[in-house]
Amino acid sequence: MMSYIGAQKKIHNTEYIEMSEIAKIELGGKTYELPIIEGTENEKGIDISKLRGATGGYITIDPGFKNTGSTKSAITYLDGENGILRYRGYSIEELAEKASFLEVAYLIIYGELPNEEQFGAFAHSITNHTLVHEDMKQFFEAYPAKAHPMGVLSSMVCSLSTFYPESLNQDRDEEAIDLTIHRLIAKLPTLAAWSYKNSMRHPVVYPKNSLDYCENFLSMMFAMPTSEYQIDQTIVSALNKLLILHADHEQNCSTSTVRLVGSSHANLYASISAGISALWGPLHGGANQAVIEMLEQINNDGGDVDKWVAKAKDKSDPFRLMGFGHRVYKNFDPRATIIKVACDRVLDQMGIDDPLLDIAKKLEKVALEDEYFKSRNLYPNVDFYSGIIYKAIGIPTEMFTVMFSIGRLPGWIAQWKEMRANNEPIGRPRQIYTGSNERDYVSLEKR
Repeated sequence: MMSYIGAQKKIHNTEYIEMSEIAKIELGGKTYELPIIEGTENEKGIDISKLRGATGGYITIDPGFKNTGSTKSAITYLDGENGILRYRGYSIEELAEKASFLEVAYLIIYGELPNEEQFGAFAHSITNHTLVHEDMKQFFEAYPAKAHPMGVLSSMVCSLSTFYPESLNQDRDEEAIDLTIHRLIAKLPTLAAWSYKNSMRHPVVYPKNSLDYCENFLSMMFAMPTSEYQIDQTIVSALNKLLILHADHEQNCSTSTVRLVGSSHANLYASISAGISALWGPLHGGANQAVIEMLEQINNDGGDVDKWVAKAKDKSDPFRLMGFGHRVYKNFDPRATIIKVACDRVLDQMGIDDPLLDIAKKLEKVALEDEYFKSRNLYPNVDFYSGIIYKAIGIPTEMFTVMFSIGRLPGWIAQWKEMRANNEPIGRPRQIYTGSNERDYVSLEKR
């Protein structure tokens, strides 16, 4: 098997620059100096890695790690204030327009875009590992029909490690690591599609080597054993773009989870399974599902968009429009700009008559034209458009986060791989204890 590690190049001569500037902190009459470091895109940080030892026990408190850099990384650059997202230096706009998802996966994982020979070998390896062991079908059959597909997917990915026990050895050669990576990228769409088929109590559809990555997934989702799935290239193109847009997003909740679990030297399957579980949370990967649920709520109330827009503007009303604005992108989500075009093409191509999609178009118009939303940067984000696309092509709402997992997989793998290559220490956050002081035990009969 070809080793892909040799395709990497060192992108920068140094991972960061230690600046001549220093930060000073005064504690108990003493002054401590902390170095300032600067990344390749002029991001600045205060290095507190030696703070606790130097100050005799002081730590920093940062709930949610909103101001804490847990690592240095060469994978993704994100500038929320200016709406910039780049993978390995390539703009998300150019990649979404020109690349395939597997090309982007290779780029993120191995550091450079593949040449023709490298990509051919990579794609061939992925195609030849899409099947899962027949014994795993028994696992699917044991789940109830109402089992959430994210729970099934997380469990099945972790179970892969039991079928490939050699993956538990973290010190094996790079070709063996590549094999695990390729298996994950190849098998995740199969496991995802089979979790859907199981929930419908339909027979599974096996992968086809003649189809590309996105076509194969759609076939396994929607074909029946006795009939072919009619592949629409407009839908394939939209899905390809969605997967690229979700491929990585810096140190978010699920990515940090993968790195933290992997820092214990847990195998890649277990680490990715943990990332899937983190993504499952509605505050992380469930945003596009929340969009559809909001549209259903408006529709069930009669479909009066103006009424619900007024509720969203009312500060005393708990209702909030889902899929508008972004906690990272302060002015616009560059991914939304890209996927809006694909969304319009899918809706035009399919000509679907769906009241939820009509409501979505009305909300989009309001958000783009109403001064209240414009002044607050409450623009439709990528979750708004991705939810609409998935709804239009027939992806069930509970599968939306599964789709996110398929797209995010290359980023999780790259982050795990980078963390191991950097020989990062096991993650171990500190805390400030706020419980009871020492006290004596009182026997049960005296309490």
